[in-house]
Amino acid sequence: MHEHKVPGGPPDARHEGGLAITARPELSVRKPAGGGSSATGQRPAGKGNRAALIGAASAALILAGAGAVVAGGSLLPVPGSSRPLPAAAAAVPAGTSVGVCPGPARLLEGTEAGTDPQFSPVSATAASAVTGAVLGAAGVLPASRLSQLDGTAAVEITKEPGQSPPAGPAQEPLAGVLASRPVDQVTVLSADALANQQASSAGAMKFTATDGDLQGTATSNCQQPSNDQWLAGASTTVGRTSVLILTNASSTPATVSLELFGGGGQIQAPGSRGLLVAPGTTRSIVLAGLAAGEEQLSVHVRSAGGPVAAVIQQSVLRGLTPGGVDFITPGTAPAARQVMAGVDIQDPAALAQLTGKPGYRDAAPALQLTVPGPSDAVVEVKLYGRDGEKALPSGGVVTAKSGAVTEVSLAGVPAGQYTVAASSDVSFVAAARVARGLQEGQASDVAWAASGVRLGSQHVVPVPQGGVRSLVFGALDDRATITYSAITSDGKVRAASTADIAGGTTSSIAVPDKVEDAGVVGYVVSASGGAAYGALLVQQEGRNDVSTLAFLPEAAGQETVPVTLSY
Repeated sequence: MHEHKVPGGPPDARHEGGLAITARPELSVRKPAGGGSSATGQRPAGKGNRAALIGAASAALILAGAGAVVAGGSLLPVPGSSRPLPAAAAAVPAGTSVGVCPGPARLLEGTEAGTDPQFSPVSATAASAVTGAVLGAAGVLPASRLSQLDGTAAVEITKEPGQSPPAGPAQEPLAGVLASRPVDQVTVLSADALANQQASSAGAMKFTATDGDLQGTATSNCQQPSNDQWLAGASTTVGRTSVLILTNASSTPATVSLELFGGGGQIQAPGSRGLLVAPGTTRSIVLAGLAAGEEQLSVHVRSAGGPVAAVIQQSVLRGLTPGGVDFITPGTAPAARQVMAGVDIQDPAALAQLTGKPGYRDAAPALQLTVPGPSDAVVEVKLYGRDGEKALPSGGVVTAKSGAVTEVSLAGVPAGQYTVAASSDVSFVAAARVARGLQEGQASDVAWAASGVRLGSQHVVPVPQGGVRSLVFGALDDRATITYSAITSDGKVRAASTADIAGGTTSSIAVPDKVEDAGVVGYVVSASGGAAYGALLVQQEGRNDVSTLAFLPEAAGQETVPVTLSY
């Protein structure tokens, strides 16, 4: 115990533990007057006894004072420094918008170690090109470019903006455009932030071939890299080739782990963990080396460190007859509702004849459901066509097993373009297969419609050049209003058009080649009212080519994160 003098106090006052303690004279024992002994005959109180009594009295005062302090402390207000403070929101600077566009489809020739592929040269008629658009704000365009993985700029789309235009009347909407730029490798479409807002931009890569084993059309959105993504629709049976392509466009190494789900459950595959993808590189993995003989295969891609872009190059060969090529892209994360727009279904009677032949079972439209959790999912499937909901011959309710892939046939539905909605009380992943071609021995094509996001405001939809293109919109429960404005090759955003879509229906809008003598390279799409979804359907006149592109999410605004102050 430390002893401190109390300023202004009695000479024998001490300050202990925050309490002023004073030995009061009236508590001491005095000697009787005129004698050396007490009246009781005991020893006179000497200095030792007096000190003992003074100590006892002081102890009593200390205990009493301490109790008063404890009691009083519970009634006093808490000091401001110990009060909890609400978490403050701190603005995060907007970053560069990045989309990774896959390279051309290539024919698998062989493998060296089970999963590492060797590719043969592309066919003589194969062509690959990237189309993209970047929106401006208040008459200013953000800097944007199409680059190679090593950072070398392949083409500059828009330059660094100068000074902002002076305040005045609203500026005419502008766009930076990239119209069908030929590519021979993986590329990156990037746009800088503008006024601390992420740029609205999007791109798509289109591959076409009219000869060889990879005949058909395959398209893919330029994907934003992610650390967690799902791809559904792969197959590793005889004649089906699935190659997972992982691209790391960041400056940080990525360590990738794969979870594989097949028709019989989750697949434990050696070599599916700890896959290193160095910065600025692409790694290809033959999925048959991890899970051979799987008719339905879904892949969950997770990366630690740098985010990656993942796409599956899928091709079909039925004997000597090409059965199609496609890029399977990630859909939305597991959720209780999944929606796929742009599902094109052919004549059911002709399909029934074709799919009854050996090797053609997967030439029919179908929905694949993957349930990653521990519980089975009872899934209700609805198809919305031009005239409203169409019933599935199977009844539309199916139990999807946990940890496995379940396929639901869409055969028997009248021909047309549909929006497929699946819902359950358990989260799941979904994708829909679209097929073209009704003649045995004739080249056909296949596409997978990934689950998409609900439409909001200002989605940039790139439109690859050539072929027959259609914007397909589906409204689920309530009426929705769709606003769409063409982006043309001269950098203009044209006047908006409006489509009113009744709930439970699907509408299709043909994309013209040109608007006022300028080629159409994309659209700006917004939706209001009921939940609506959209996709771009790409076909080829006189051929069985088909591909679908789900609309990408709109650009994110400035984000904030909660910051908690503590010590």
